[in-house]
Amino acid sequence: MQVPRLSRRDWLVSSLSAAALSTARASAAPPPAAAPALPVSIAKVPGYDAGLVPQFEAMFDQIGGIGSQVRGKTVAIKLNLTGAGRFEGYTAGDTHWVHPAVAGAVTAVLGKLGARRIRILESAGGRRREVKLEDKLLSGGWDVAALRGAAPVVEFEDTDGPGTDKPYSTLKVKTQPYVFPAFNVNHSYEDCDFFVSLGKMKNHEEMGVTMSIKNLFGITPTALYGSRERVFHYGQTQAPSGAPAELDPRSNRYEGWRLPRILVDIVGARPIDLAILDGVVSTVGGEGPWVLGARPIKPGVLVAGRNCVNVDAAAMALMGYNPRAGRREAPYRLYKDPASHPKEQLTPGDESSQYADNMMLLAEAVGIGSADLSQIDLRGAPMKDAAYDFEAF
Repeated sequence: MQVPRLSRRDWLVSSLSAAALSTARASAAPPPAAAPALPVSIAKVPGYDAGLVPQFEAMFDQIGGIGSQVRGKTVAIKLNLTGAGRFEGYTAGDTHWVHPAVAGAVTAVLGKLGARRIRILESAGGRRREVKLEDKLLSGGWDVAALRGAAPVVEFEDTDGPGTDKPYSTLKVKTQPYVFPAFNVNHSYEDCDFFVSLGKMKNHEEMGVTMSIKNLFGITPTALYGSRERVFHYGQTQAPSGAPAELDPRSNRYEGWRLPRILVDIVGARPIDLAILDGVVSTVGGEGPWVLGARPIKPGVLVAGRNCVNVDAAAMALMGYNPRAGRREAPYRLYKDPASHPKEQLTPGDESSQYADNMMLLAEAVGIGSADLSQIDLRGAPMKDAAYDFEAF
């Protein structure tokens, strides 16, 4: 797919101007006709104590309401609890995990809208089966009792295995698959009526950004797949016996090609019904404190919508990036120092292996959603007021 090459700063300037958006609309490569563009709500939020329940109620109204989709239903919420450690003076939830106040407010609103059961999902302890998700939340400073009481029925499940007395669910990719035709996952990702990706809006060392689509990487259980990096990032190890095998084991092995496509396959297998991004406090330069050069920032923004590609595209623009950026443009020129990552087997002299493809354009190409900001109905706070240039920090 041919993509126009605007610079990041050009995109930031143009995306904040209605007149420039008209120009972009005329020049941008159009998305496939089947790629939907649904309303996206943007909220400027000063902090995590800023009345988030009414804020999310307003945001859900702005995207057309979700009450009829969740009333009397089982709702699953996939959190982003990536990594360990913390930046000095911050909790994990402040910067690289989704914040407990955001998770609590979303849970409370879903309960008020009549959800019969809400399941809080995330991988907790890798292959250490004695670790519960509640324990991981407590280790990050969460008030688990408050979250459990935010709605009438709230359950927690570590999804890094199949689930108690349950086999893995095999979810087939419903879109045209890139790398994998299906994935084996915890049963809770299938046994729900409405699925929420509750992610963090931040940079990512390998993928440039991590938002609602990247959040779903965590649904692949390491209790089954073992090292996600070896199986998914680099294709050094094939999926284990009993798990769906990749379509072509001779395809490209470097992560900048593989991982964006695998992420789109995962979303094609487990579609997102509601995408929410916590960008109140975030990280720039990487996804957490273990990434050299990563540091906390305070964009003060929330984003929500029914289509994950639309939401991630809007968030990209809020971060100062072109949602249609090519692989050699920010943020897809990777932050990593290749010399510090020998395990990634970067090809000597081949700088292409130090870049990542745009997962939103790959998702658009298979009809999941439009990454063309000029086609998306942005509601709530004006983008010019909510934008926060990540590359300036």
